Order: sequence, then C-alpha cells, then structure tokens
Amino acid sequence: MSASDVVVSAEGLRIWYGTERGPVRAVDGVSFELRAGETLGLVGESGCGKSTLGRGLLDLLPEGSKMDGSLRYQGHDVLAMSTSRRHALRGSDLAMIFQEPLTRLNPLMRIREHFEEALRTHEPGVGKDELRRRSMEVLRRIGIPPTRYESYPHEFSGGMRQRLMIALALALRPAFIVADEPTTALDVLVEAQILEMLHDLRSEIDTALLLITHNLGIVAEACDRVAVMYAGEIVEIGDARDVFRNPRHPYTRELLRSTISLSTTGLHYIPGAPPDLVEPPSGCHFHPRCPDAMTVCTTTAPPVVESAGTLAACWLQSPGAIPAGAEEPLRRREISDADEA
Repeated sequence: MSASDVVVSAEGLRIWYGTERGPVRAVDGVSFELRAGETLGLVGESGCGKSTLGRGLLDLLPEGSKMDGSLRYQGHDVLAMSTSRRHALRGSDLAMIFQEPLTRLNPLMRIREHFEEALRTHEPGVGKDELRRRSMEVLRRIGIPPTRYESYPHEFSGGMRQRLMIALALALRPAFIVADEPTTALDVLVEAQILEMLHDLRSEIDTALLLITHNLGIVAEACDRVAVMYAGEIVEIGDARDVFRNPRHPYTRELLRSTISLSTTGLHYIPGAPPDLVEPPSGCHFHPRCPDAMTVCTTTAPPVVESAGTLAACWLQSPGAIPAGAEEPLRRREISDADEA
C-alpha cells in the first residue's frame, strides 16, 4: 500500500496525566500506522495504556492530561489543529465503540433520538427522511429490525446494545474507528457475531479499525496486525500471524504462553504486575518480570529492531549492540549472588 492509504499514524506519541506524585506516563513514545480497510489489534495487560491511547487518538482525554509527539489523520497534523477542528473530526471522521454500551446510551432517549442527535450534530442540513433512511440502513446491516427504532436502550440485551453502539459509530461513515473491548461480558456466540459484523462492515466501507482487547484469540481471528503494549510502550508490532507464530519480545511470548486452549494441561502466568507509570523501571520496563533479562536491560532502553516486517524493542534482537560485559543474564547473576551470600 502507498502512503496515501494511511488513515492514522502516530510517531513518538506521548500522553500523560498530572498527579500529586508526578506525571503518569500512560503512553510513552508510541509509533504506528493504520491503513484503510486494515484492523490493528492492541493487546496487553490492564494498566498498560491501551484505552488511554485509543481515547487520545480521538481527543477524548480528561482534563489535566497532556499529549505531544506526532499524530496525523489522512496526512493532517491533528495536534496542530484547533480544539474545535479536532472535535469536528469526531463522529464524522473518527469514531469510537465503547466498552460499556449501557453507560454510553442515554436511558431517557429512544434509539431514534440517538441517531437524530448524532447525525444532526455533524450534518445539520440532513433532512428528516434522509435521517430515517440512513438510520434504518445501518440498523438493517447490523441485524436490528426496524420495529425497534422507537425502543429505549434498556429494552435491548447486552449484545444488541453493543450492536447499537456499532450502528451509531457507522452512521456517519467514519474513516477510522477505535473499538475498546467491544465484546466484553458477551457470550462466545454473540462475540463471534460482533466480530463477524465488524469484519464485514470494515470491508464494505473500507474503515480502518483499532481493536483494543485482552483476548488474543480475537486478535488471531479478526486482526491483520497486532501491537503489543506494555507500560505505555509498544514493545512489538507486526503481522498477527507472524507475531503469534514467532514472538520476538519476551512479553509477547509470555502473554501467548498464558492463554488457555483445549490442549492446556497447566496454567502459566507472568510473575509480578505492570509497573507504576509514575516511576517506571529504568532501561527496559519489562526487565523486573522478564525471564531473559540481562544486565543491559536494567540500565539502557532497548533499540527497536525490524525483522521480517516485525518490530520489537528488545536487546535479544540486537545482541551485537550490547556493550561488553552487559550481556550477562540477570537471573543467573541474582542466583549467584544469593548463593555467595
């Protein structure tokens, strides 16, 4: 694909929150590109910055937060735009499917009123007949009968409410959608239907989709590429099949080992927890939990190395760049020190 196919791109994007203890670096130097018709899965443990990144891309951050670096939409510098211009992009160009649909749908408004509000906010000149036609069209595409057009949100099941969130996002035909855990709390059958629907709609309108999830099975099934996020950084990004077949970052490998399948005979987990983002570990942020950590990992951030189209930030991928004497395995050194003591 050419550069003109890129819908959203970020380079060195940082997002942080101000606290009494200091800035929380929720997103720290993230870079990626997302093209038309492509789905990028964003995975990682809770607290790694996935949702903050998704909301930052749509300028939905709370007061007290800051964002810098480079963020471009169809070649235009988003961070250089005025606040009103950035807000105007939401809905008509950039959309979001939230994790909890019932908290995003007004319980006092009928479904018809939700569509009217969304369309008339971004397209003030739309007529009543055109509004109804477009609303009915998108409801039909997601499998909701027209007889439910006058219903209230509480009259729908969880899966149907999630369909409504997708319908509202698609009503304005956005070029980019962030789907933040769109299948949370849904049973596996409804989950499969939602994923199939997103795939079909993405193909029909050529929308770029960022799918935030904890479920690696969903990424393997529904995503073209996958980005693995840890402590505010993307530590590995590449073709989903290649990353799953040959993970190059220890964190990716440990996540995959922690998944459960029909052949699972024992549970695996990653010791410890994601770090405090006010004071993250020096060097590689994953080194306190990494089974392959070396001395260099504790002091120096690893370079980003490309191999067969996959980018990974790990010293294991660039052993020739490790300073002399700093390649000693950290775990082995800790065990030796303990034995001597």
